[in-house]
Amino acid sequence: MNRQSSRAARQWGRVRAFFSKPANVILVVFCVVLCLLTLYPLLLLMLETVTVHAGKEMRAVSQAEGTFTLYSLQRLFATAKNSYSRLTFYQPLLNTLAVSITASCISIVFGGAVAWLITRTNLKFKRFISTVFVFPYIMPAWTLATFWQTFFKNVNVGAGTSNGIMAAVFGVYMPEWFVYGYFPISMVLGLHYAPFAYILIGGILRNMDANLEEAATILKTAPRRILLRITLPIVKPALLSTLLLVFASSMSAYSVPVFLGSPVRYYVLSTKMMSLINNYPGQGYIIAAVMIVFGVAILAINQHITGSRKSYTTVTGKSSQISLVNLRGLNTPIAVVLTVLMLLVAVLPLITFALESVIIKAGDYSLSNMTLDFWIGRNLTYLDQGDSTGILLSAKVLKALGYSLLLAATCSIVAGTSGVLVGYGIVKRRGSKLATAVNNLSFFPYLMPSLAFGAIYLAMSTRVPFLHGFVVLALVGSVKYLPFASRSGINAMLQLSGEIEEAAVIVGVPWYKRMLRILFPIQKSSFLSGYLLPMVSCMRELSLFVLLVPTSNTLLTTMLMQYSEKGWAQFGNAINLLIIVVVLLVNFIVNKLTGASIDKGVGG
Repeated sequence: MNRQSSRAARQWGRVRAFFSKPANVILVVFCVVLCLLTLYPLLLLMLETVTVHAGKEMRAVSQAEGTFTLYSLQRLFATAKNSYSRLTFYQPLLNTLAVSITASCISIVFGGAVAWLITRTNLKFKRFISTVFVFPYIMPAWTLATFWQTFFKNVNVGAGTSNGIMAAVFGVYMPEWFVYGYFPISMVLGLHYAPFAYILIGGILRNMDANLEEAATILKTAPRRILLRITLPIVKPALLSTLLLVFASSMSAYSVPVFLGSPVRYYVLSTKMMSLINNYPGQGYIIAAVMIVFGVAILAINQHITGSRKSYTTVTGKSSQISLVNLRGLNTPIAVVLTVLMLLVAVLPLITFALESVIIKAGDYSLSNMTLDFWIGRNLTYLDQGDSTGILLSAKVLKALGYSLLLAATCSIVAGTSGVLVGYGIVKRRGSKLATAVNNLSFFPYLMPSLAFGAIYLAMSTRVPFLHGFVVLALVGSVKYLPFASRSGINAMLQLSGEIEEAAVIVGVPWYKRMLRILFPIQKSSFLSGYLLPMVSCMRELSLFVLLVPTSNTLLTTMLMQYSEKGWAQFGNAINLLIIVVVLLVNFIVNKLTGASIDKGVGG
C-alpha cells in the first residue's frame, strides 16, 4: 500500500512539475481545442468523400443518400472514358502545381528582395515604396485579376467581346498567353502575396542582431558572402514559413483562376472542386482532400528543414545598430525601377477602380460622364441600379461596414493572441511531440480550401445549437487565420535568446509579466503581424464567409460580390476602394498607437 501511495505521489509530482511550466499548459490547452476545431472538420471532410450525396451522385450509384460508396474515388481517379479523369483531375493538378510553385517563387523573390532593400540598405524613396507595396495584399486578389483582365483583354483572345485599356487606348493587343491562363494567374497571385512575404521577412530583418553582420564586415567579408552565409540562413525560418503559406494559398485560390483561366478553359483544382461540389459533391471533397495532402507534405518538409536541433536566435540582450549597405551607383536605378513597378502594380489599379466608380456610362472617361453620386448621391433612382443613395450614405453599406469591422477585430484579437501563445509554447518545448503536434494542428486550417472549410462549418452549425450567425463567422475566421499568427509568433520566439527570460525567472518575475513587460515589447513588431494580418485578411475575405453570412447581416465583400454579379460596377468599385481605405486607416491608427505598421514589415 505504501509502495502504491509512493508511486502515485511520484506520478502526481511529475504531473504538477509538468503543468508548473506555462509552455506545457499552453500546449495542452491548444492541443485539445485545435483537435476539436481542426481534426473534427477534417474527419467530416474525409467522410464526405465516401458518402452518397443527393442528386446526380445518388442516381448514378443507385444507393440511398448517406450510405458508403467508392464511386467518387473510382470516377475521379480511374475513368478512362472520354479522358474524364485526365480532364477533371490530373491536368488541373498539374496546372495547380505549376501556378503555385511559380507564384511562391515570385512572392518570395520579389517580397524578400524589397524587404532586404528597405531594411538593410540606403535605398532611396523608402517611405513611398514601403507604403504602396502592401496595397496588392490589402486588395482582394480577384480585384487584381479583374484589373488585369480589364487592362489587357482584347477582341482577339478569350471570349473576345471587347477591348481593354491597352487595346482601346494604346492600340496594343496582348497575346492570349499573356491575358489568360498560366502566366497571368501566377503573376497576379505572386504579386498579391509578395507583400505578405515582405511583411514577415521584413519584420525578421528589422529585429536581427546587426552584430552578426558587423563582425563579418570588420573581417572584410564581401557583402554578397554576408548575404548568402549570414543573412539568408538567419531568415530561413521566415522564408520557409512564407513559402508554405503562399503555396497553400495559391493551391486553394479560386477567384483568380476563375477570372483569368476560365475564358480559355485553363482549370486548376479549386475551380474544378467548386464545379463538382454543385453536381458531384463527393468528387469535390476528394479534390479538397488532395489539396490538404499536398499542404501536409509541405508542412512535413518545413518541419524537417527547421528541425529541433537547429537554432535561429538573432535577438539577444545586446543592443544592435543596423549598418545599412551602401548601394552606391545602383541606388537610383533600383529605386526608379521599384517606384515604377509600385505605380503599375499598386497605384494604377486604385486609379482604375476610382475612375470606374464615378463614370456613368462604361467606356466613356470624359469629365461630363463622371459623377460622385455613387459615393454621396442622395437620390440615385434615375440610374435604375444598385442602392438609392451613394455608398457613404447607404444604411445597408454602413451596416455591412460595421459588421465587417466587428468580425475582423474579433478574429484579429482571438487569432493574434492565440498565435503569440502558441508560438511561445512551441518554441519553449521545441522538439517535443506535444509541440510538434500543436504546431501541425495550428497550420491545418490553412491547408483546407476556404470554400470547403466554410461548408464544413456550415454543416457543423446544424448540429451545434449556438454555432450560428456571428459566432460561427468569428470562430471559422479565427481558426482559419491562426496560421498567420502562429507562424509570426514562432518566427519571433525563435529569434529570442533564452537568456532574456531566464534572467527574469531568476529574479522571480511571474510568467504573465515576462510576456507583457519583456518578451512582447522586444518582438513587438513581429508579434503584431499576428494581429494585423488576420484583420487585413478578414476584411477582404469572400470565399470563407460567403456560405455562412446570415441573411439579416452582410459583409462588405459579399455586398461587393452581389453588386458585381448584377453588373453594378460603379458601386462594386466604390466598395472595393472603401475596403482598402478602411484597412489603411486601421494601419495608420495602429502605427500611431504602437509604432508598428504593415508597410514597415510590421516593424516598430
